[in-house]
Amino acid sequence: MALAREPELISGATLFTLSLEHRDGIEKVAFQCRIANALAVSTNPDALLERLAPWMEREFEMTREAALKSIRSERRLFEVVFDVSHRGPF
Repeated sequence: MALAREPELISGATLFTLSLEHRDGIEKVAFQCRIANALAVSTNPDALLERLAPWMEREFEMTREAALKSIRSERRLFEVVFDVSHRGPF
């Protein structure tokens, strides 16, 4: 997982545009991840990505499928939202 663009500070959250690649390098997808400021233990993007990486690794297949579907059918990047109702790794 790597940053595809610099993180954006938006209303009450940080928006990451990420590139996710399977270990064997065969598949690569892009998606966005919105992390509510209330959940962020740090404002450092690297620290947030460190917390996010193990969760994304476990959810790789589901995230990959949702990202591909969103790009193909909706013509936009898939967005994973972490907030008080969906905390994920935070």
